[in-house]
Amino acid sequence: KGGILMEKSLWLKDIRLKLDLTQEQVAERAGISRTFYTEIETGSKKPSTKTAKKIAQVLNFDWVIFFEDECRETQQNAV
Repeated sequence: KGGILMEKSLWLKDIRLKLDLTQEQVAERAGISRTFYTEIETGSKKPSTKTAKKIAQVLNFDWVIFFEDECRETQQNAV
């Protein structure tokens, strides 16, 4: 399970780094605390739909990616 969380967080960090942004910059632009953004990026917290949309807008990706991972994990656990 730790591996899945790690994979989840890597995609978000990867997008952020490709845009050459710090966690602080993303959090500020999304209107959330850096601490909360870090928890989302590391996979320890899940964003609300509203927050997911804000982060996705800042990093220029489709916000549903946050929840697709969750759905895939649920499907894998059900098998």
